Amino acid sequence: MSRVTIELPESLKNSIEALAAREGYSINQFLVSAAGEKLAVMQTMEYLRREAEQGRRADFEKYLAAVPNVPPAEGDEQPGHG
Repeated sequence: MSRVTIELPESLKNSIEALAAREGYSINQFLVSAAGEKLAVMQTMEYLRREAEQGRRADFEKYLAAVPNVPPAEGDEQPGHG
């Protein structure tokens, strides 16, 4: 494990302390979890951007053409359009 010292605005620190206590976490557990979640989101976005760059319009059109042109099943309609 590594130790990192960070500076937080007092209001943010107070909010983290309150939420962590309410959820039964230590401040350390809360911050480690928050950092891990943020890292996962950023890595996922990077992955999706790389995948999108490799996409081809022709492939998209092929798969889109395979979708049947039928009304949505009952219960799947968009609100206000059913």
